[in-house]
Amino acid sequence: MKDSIINFLAGFEKENIEKSFPLPYCLPVYHCVSDESLPHIKNVIKYKNVRQFEEDLDEFSKHFQFVNWDEFKEFVNGNFKPKKKIALLTFDDGFREFYDIVVPILERKGIYAVNFINPAFIDNQDLMFRCKASLIVDRLEKTTTVNPEIHKIFSSKEDIKTQLLKIRYAEREKLDQAAKILDIDFSAFLKEQKPYLSFDQLNILTQKGFGISSHSWDHPRYHELSLQHQLETTHRTFEYLKEHHFLYESFAFPFTDFGVSKAFFNEVFKNKEMFCIFGSAGIKLDSVDKIFHRIPMETVENAAKILKKEIIYFKLKKFLNKNKIIRR
Repeated sequence: MKDSIINFLAGFEKENIEKSFPLPYCLPVYHCVSDESLPHIKNVIKYKNVRQFEEDLDEFSKHFQFVNWDEFKEFVNGNFKPKKKIALLTFDDGFREFYDIVVPILERKGIYAVNFINPAFIDNQDLMFRCKASLIVDRLEKTTTVNPEIHKIFSSKEDIKTQLLKIRYAEREKLDQAAKILDIDFSAFLKEQKPYLSFDQLNILTQKGFGISSHSWDHPRYHELSLQHQLETTHRTFEYLKEHHFLYESFAFPFTDFGVSKAFFNEVFKNKEMFCIFGSAGIKLDSVDKIFHRIPMETVENAAKILKKEIIYFKLKKFLNKNKIIRR
């Protein structure tokens, strides 16, 4: 019902998105751009192809002024006066396609971006648990018969593929068990496909002027962790980025900031070098200062449609006095 209402009202939204956009900043977030079918991503992220991504960028450029990290900081501090509302382009997870496909596009268009990475996956040392699930599902879709042993891993009667995609961070060892039964070698996949950026590529990106920042150590869902574990993975990543001269003063939640208590933010911001934190709740305000919410862009819709729907949803939530996240 909610989606139907938003879709209907978005059809009446003004074409001048810059004027109707309710915040002075727009923060789009992507993970990957590719024209290829990527088995480790395709079942968990609806990534866009090159044409769709370029069309999104052109749409953003009509309404916003793209900024770099220093300009964004100065804007937040009130020292940068843009000609239009600003946009800071962000990517998550440090996939190799950012280096191979995205950056050449951004360099041609003169657009800066920050990529929030997980140090555990640099140099393809490991594969994020959701990517493992996607790989296993891809194998199952190409298999006519399934080894019955795999059913012993799960307790639910749901479809195996559905259960695989629901596996939580704390249960991720089940994915390794399923892979062994199906004869899937994650190490071989990492070595052959190199899905993540290498340390050398990260340094080259930094030299080119792009930002490499924090996305936790190994991409857990934060609301499933204890406060201590939340802080440990955040601080560990901060220290790694600082040691290697990357952009250590920001942090973007993996998955979502939903359910994260105010106590976490109080502790993190005791580190005076932490400038801000990014969530992914769309166009949203937050009760904690220096938390900025990003707009997920990987749907089957183009940027114009996504932005209009976000604007409508913000207006509806504002009417109900629910357009601000209150941390407790």
